[in-house]
Amino acid sequence: MSNDGLENHCYMLGNDIKIGLRNLRKNKAFSAINIASLAIGISASLVIFLIINHEFSFDKNWKDGNRIYRVVSNMHFPNQVFKNSGAPGPLGAAIKQELPAVEEVASSSQYYSPKIQAGANQPDKIFRRQEGIWYIEPSFFKIFQYKWINGSPKSSLTEPYKIVLTEGRAKLYFPNLSTDKVVGQQIVIDDSIKLTISGIVEDIDERSEINFKGFISFETFKSLGLEAEHGYNQWGSLSSENQLFVTLKTGADTAILSKQITGIQTKNSEKGGFLVDHTLQPLSDFHFSQEYNGFLGHNANRKILYGLLLLGAFLLALGCINFINLTTAQSARRAKEIGIRKTLGSSRKGLISQFLGETFVVTLLSTILSVVITPWLLEVFSGFIPAGLHFSLVQEPRIIIFLILLILVVTILSGFYPALVLSGYKPVLVLKNQIFSSTTGSRTEWLRKTLTVSQFVIAQFFIIAMIVVGKQIHYSMNMEMGFKKDAILFAYTPYTIEKPGPQLQQMVQRIKSFPEVKQVSLSGAPPASDGINMTSISFNDGKKEIKTTVEIQVVDTAFRSLYGLKLISGRWLEPADTTREYVINERLAHELGFQNAADAVNQRINRGDAVIPVVGVIADFHSKSIHDPIQSMVFASVASRQRVLNIALYPNNDGSSWKRAIDNLAKAYKEVYPEDEFEYTFFDDSIAKLYKSEQDLSKLLNWAAGLAIFISCLGLFGLVIYTSNQRVKEIGIRKVLGASVSQIVSLLSRDFLKLVIVALIIATPVGWWATQKWLQEFAFRTDLSWWVFGLSGLVMIFLALITLSFKTVKAAMSNPVDSLRNE
Repeated sequence: MSNDGLENHCYMLGNDIKIGLRNLRKNKAFSAINIASLAIGISASLVIFLIINHEFSFDKNWKDGNRIYRVVSNMHFPNQVFKNSGAPGPLGAAIKQELPAVEEVASSSQYYSPKIQAGANQPDKIFRRQEGIWYIEPSFFKIFQYKWINGSPKSSLTEPYKIVLTEGRAKLYFPNLSTDKVVGQQIVIDDSIKLTISGIVEDIDERSEINFKGFISFETFKSLGLEAEHGYNQWGSLSSENQLFVTLKTGADTAILSKQITGIQTKNSEKGGFLVDHTLQPLSDFHFSQEYNGFLGHNANRKILYGLLLLGAFLLALGCINFINLTTAQSARRAKEIGIRKTLGSSRKGLISQFLGETFVVTLLSTILSVVITPWLLEVFSGFIPAGLHFSLVQEPRIIIFLILLILVVTILSGFYPALVLSGYKPVLVLKNQIFSSTTGSRTEWLRKTLTVSQFVIAQFFIIAMIVVGKQIHYSMNMEMGFKKDAILFAYTPYTIEKPGPQLQQMVQRIKSFPEVKQVSLSGAPPASDGINMTSISFNDGKKEIKTTVEIQVVDTAFRSLYGLKLISGRWLEPADTTREYVINERLAHELGFQNAADAVNQRINRGDAVIPVVGVIADFHSKSIHDPIQSMVFASVASRQRVLNIALYPNNDGSSWKRAIDNLAKAYKEVYPEDEFEYTFFDDSIAKLYKSEQDLSKLLNWAAGLAIFISCLGLFGLVIYTSNQRVKEIGIRKVLGASVSQIVSLLSRDFLKLVIVALIIATPVGWWATQKWLQEFAFRTDLSWWVFGLSGLVMIFLALITLSFKTVKAAMSNPVDSLRNE
């Protein structure tokens, strides 16, 4: 393109923008509605892009990341399969020795740090709860190539009692020393274990699940005797604390290698134990793993992310549809302008360019508005915005690229059809005020109605989903779970203490004396907790042997009465230091073949070599969320494994008794565990946390439904304006002939209500299918009642009527003289 052509093109573009701004000022109400509706869609798209961009940016920084895998495990029990992100300790060395397709192998084990003392002779420099510290083999740094500031990956972790820190952690522990001076310093863990700092690596600035902060040599793990304590030297021991990473050689077949690794496991497993097979999980899946989430903390869900993409597309489409309807609705105001421009020589191509330029201005202003309100939206949705997500145009240049592409796409989607319609008017008909007598209106009317129906289908789908999700959450939170949950709190004792001592029992006796405390119990875990402890059992009824997997709960004598568990038959457990007897639930009794659950009392269950009598049967209760069916359970009294305080309080009648109780509990706890904080959870809050994802979904649907309804009503408003303008003289004639306001309102509203009803007919089966599929994720679920769809339709019709009334009533009450003046 020549310089003259480029200048002319820029001049035309600038002229189009000027005309666009002039029209925005001229039609302030329509402009505000257009900008607001597009800004909503663009803001939703921008927030969703930020989430998607954040979640899919994990672990892109590692060299040869496409060859890095984690060995994960599938444990096959008699009636179910459990997936574990860990691997048996001996497996790593066996893989390295037997499988040449594996280039590097590195074992690691998580270290839980209650406190770290920086400097062997500085007891005042204590740092608590230092996460991200692992025992690792030196080969770990061949797989994950951290950048070294001091020390060497070849030698820094070859000896026991050595530790490598990240630069950030080194500055935290020794703020007055340079990194080279930090090397050689000591830190103390577990009050007595001295570790020498042998290296410093750079912090991982990129988003990564392998963002460790401290690396203790694996030789330390062995020297401390932790292999036996953690079951690390046993082929049958599995824990997510023990991770196994590998780098494969280029071209290695992961399916074949997975079978070979399973073969190694099978060859070394003890006969009679549970079966285990292994698979290779790619590094790219670490952040998205739902089945093998293990130690990684926050995990994204690909299904949810794709759902967010669809939601963003819907809201953006609604904004574009709304713009189209509103633009064509005011086309009559632009008709004479277009006729004059065409008469003076403007081409259709030039008019299309002009209208696209006007759309570009509206889209640009909408985008600027969306950028301004996005930080506020991130605050509103902070409950399900991933940690570490920040909105910064400077730090994330991809956001700018996304916004530019979004502006172009929205401009074309929103502006191209109105530009075709407006530029297609014939100047002769326009200047004779005969535009609506042409076939142009009838040719495009069906498309506008189709777009409006599409808007209301989306809006009604969101309303249906919102009602169903809310109904299921209400059902989940209020259904009878089989135990008491009000006025109960629980607290974990420090996991660093191997076995609860007599101090714990003394603390329990003191807590019982508090006037606000009704009852105290010790257990392995409270009901409806995240933790789970499974074991395999068998039972021989004289005809056949029944093998199954059960959840085992360690409890004391007060546990049943505190939680209100119903004893069907037999008795409750007696105090014991080891497993001497079981109480089982109804589900297990039936699984063992007893039609009458009470008949299971005095029967004997085999667990390994032990034979354990059943002394009682309790009624079933939900030990987990109602996503899952009730599990077979056994209860045992093992004092050494009772580490959780369960405390029932009297009602908080005076409004302050619970606060006094908690203050007293914290003091009693601090006396026994002075280095730990008293952290408690009310039991009903713990249950609510089981349904956090559903509550987040409900909140998201509420917003989505509200925005969809708002944009859809704006679109309906645009269509009624268009129709009212088209039929303005008809309305005047009808009023002259005696038509009442209500008759004219009914006449104008009838066709629009038909669109809403058509949308309801389309949305109902789609909503039923989608919500029915979602409800299938729950073992116990609410009914999908007919009134859900009826209520959705009534809500939409009611809102549509309110929207229609703004224009139809005004049109019906207008003076017919004004509309017929030009006839």
